[in-house]
Amino acid sequence: MVRVKRGVTKRRRRKKVIAQAKGYRWGRKSKYRLAKQALMKALTYAYRDRRVKKREFRRLWQIQIQAACRERGKKYSEFIHALKQKNIELDRKVLANLAQDYPEIFSQVFEEAFKQ
Repeated sequence: MVRVKRGVTKRRRRKKVIAQAKGYRWGRKSKYRLAKQALMKALTYAYRDRRVKKREFRRLWQIQIQAACRERGKKYSEFIHALKQKNIELDRKVLANLAQDYPEIFSQVFEEAFKQ
């Protein structure tokens, strides 16, 4: 079997890892082993938190809608239930945006949901 010397390949791989760890603190930006460990951890957190971010935004929207509903004398759950019964299909992101930036339009939606 032919002997394989890994000089170029190994250096290229290590330089890539060190480049990705740019901006890290202490030895994690310059020492290959520490940089590789830090990078694996960082990429794991990045993957996980792309999903967590969606959860956190939905919770934030629910809190904003709930605050707007409480000002008008109803609960969040009652409001969402009323919207579903009236087939008003606005998602929580839009409702939260209306509650914060356009309270008069949110009031109209609120009244429409509870209209007999």
